[in-house]
Amino acid sequence: MCNEFARQKQLADAIAEFDKRALPLFGWRDGLVPNLDAQPSIRIRDTAVVVRLRDGRLEGDAVTWAWPGPRGAPVFNFRSEGRDFSLSDRVLVLADGFFEYTAPQAKGVKLKDRHRFTLAGADWFWIAGIVKEGCFTLLTTEPGPDVKPYHDRQIVTFAPQAGMDWLTLARPEGELLRPGPAGTLVAQTLRKDGVDLAA
Repeated sequence: MCNEFARQKQLADAIAEFDKRALPLFGWRDGLVPNLDAQPSIRIRDTAVVVRLRDGRLEGDAVTWAWPGPRGAPVFNFRSEGRDFSLSDRVLVLADGFFEYTAPQAKGVKLKDRHRFTLAGADWFWIAGIVKEGCFTLLTTEPGPDVKPYHDRQIVTFAPQAGMDWLTLARPEGELLRPGPAGTLVAQTLRKDGVDLAA
């Protein structure tokens, strides 16, 4: 399950990218620009940028990740299979990386191996999400070939130009909420057997 992602891209740069890609006009909810610099590590209950489609415009908002579940545990990932999201508050979560953790191979090492996934050929992407109780969660699906060696689930990601289909449901949900083919995501191991490999 994805419990950490990143947005290194400054918000102003991201909005400029929206314009380059001919996405709808962008504005902030209630005209309030959030005070969020780059976020290299966004974790459960942190605030992050989500984008909705409202009255034909993209609307950005700063929203807390994960609502409290019935037993109090945070709902930070939400299985997409077999569900209908047509009446949900569908959002796109702005990101440029997400992280998965695996057990180390070396004996006696307690820190898990850490792997970062980015979108091949793009410096940012969208994650499919929904908002409930004023918080968002990330939708998951079965793992594609890029994530399967690391985890048995993966979040649903979209290339920058493909996210609008989630907001408008221009295609059936079953087509949208699935992993990409091999080579869609690039994995980089940042920590292996307790050793930090990140430059």
